[in-house]
Amino acid sequence: MHSIVLAAAPHASSGRLVPAALAGIALIVVLITWLKVHPFLSLTLGSLLVGAIAGLPMADTVKSFGKGFGDTASGVGALIALGAMFGKLLADSGGADQIVDTIVGRSGRRALPWAMALVGALIGLPMFFEIGLVLLMPVIYLVARRSGQSIIAVGVPALAGLSAMHGLVPPHPGPLVAIDALHADLGVTLGLGVLVAVPTVAIAGPLLARFAARWVDVQPPELFTTDQEEDEEGKRRPSFALTLATVLLPVVLMLLKAFADIVLDEGSELYTVLDNLGTPLIALLIAVIVAMFTLGRGAGMDRRTITTTLERSLPPIAGVLLIVAAGGGFKQTLVDTGIGKTIADWVDGSGVSVLVLGWLVAVLIRLATGSATVATVTASGILAPLVTGLSTGDTSLLVLAVGSGSLFFSHVNDAGFWLVKEYFGLSVGQTIKSWSLMETVISVCGLAFVLALNLAI
Repeated sequence: MHSIVLAAAPHASSGRLVPAALAGIALIVVLITWLKVHPFLSLTLGSLLVGAIAGLPMADTVKSFGKGFGDTASGVGALIALGAMFGKLLADSGGADQIVDTIVGRSGRRALPWAMALVGALIGLPMFFEIGLVLLMPVIYLVARRSGQSIIAVGVPALAGLSAMHGLVPPHPGPLVAIDALHADLGVTLGLGVLVAVPTVAIAGPLLARFAARWVDVQPPELFTTDQEEDEEGKRRPSFALTLATVLLPVVLMLLKAFADIVLDEGSELYTVLDNLGTPLIALLIAVIVAMFTLGRGAGMDRRTITTTLERSLPPIAGVLLIVAAGGGFKQTLVDTGIGKTIADWVDGSGVSVLVLGWLVAVLIRLATGSATVATVTASGILAPLVTGLSTGDTSLLVLAVGSGSLFFSHVNDAGFWLVKEYFGLSVGQTIKSWSLMETVISVCGLAFVLALNLAI
């Protein structure tokens, strides 16, 4: 059973607490979108404002923020760092290229969009969205040119796989933060996340791409005219089977833990072994160590090169770690002021589905800030007190509802919007009709499948 979040008793009347929450969120939105302040500073200042308006003494507000910051950093920080190391090894060893080349090389023209969706999902499993996008772009160009298809026809499925993994499946920062904040079971969330992600990617990827390619008919720009740099260096790659097994290793370990929780007796030896191996930190640590041999040594990398790869993986995620931890601080401030209890009471009396509410809150913050991670951490903080009466499965579904909402309609305030626009050589209007539409379909389908699972379990 997961832990239960105990909501703090309100420090002021709801007439003061609700404006405090709204003012804090509004300040975060204004600082990020208008003044272009880093989300870490924005979340910190938003937390202080919430405490001040809610009547929480400043010393207590700072203590609450510090506790949330520390708890989130300790619970999620190491996992994000290990995930970054794993992703960097996958990229630098040529393992990612091996997955792409093998799957795409065995696909016919009609099956190509489905193959690209699979590639995007597999690459997206261990990697941050931006890193996966940069890694996939040369492949998308090459496949589009060789197949004679529009870059949208092959690009949208790959991006759908990448984005759905980013929003719905751990070990990405967003889902991990939501799991931590809502005290969800990681194995159950991972299993349900895959169940939601697979049909969502199919609809928002290959199926949507058929129509999007007609609306936005663009040929690949003349970038990355060759994809042979690594081969020219004489660098060998790890085999496809070995790479795939390494990528799926942490996922399998976490799913085995979920299986043990459901099927096995808690005191049995097998339960203890699977429970320990499937703990997220242990599963990812094992995956990184295994990847050093299967991917690093498998690609002919020496010890110094492997060490350099691991070192270079960490600086790019410093900002992500600070944003995620500050989101945890904001969440704890909301909980300790009693705002969460007020919202929980309102939801109980309103008859609104907790899953729909979680999705809507994440959608609003996503539209305002442009950041899926900020939307997830903020929405999770607001909704944390609501998990008290939820079952393990329902708590995991709330994580997925929030994750789905965090992907809704990427537009001009989202860095991913501009990355896709420039890489694909699109106008703003064309980017909205392809990328933004795809993100919206992922978000809506994600919620639909979450609600369907809620009825089924």
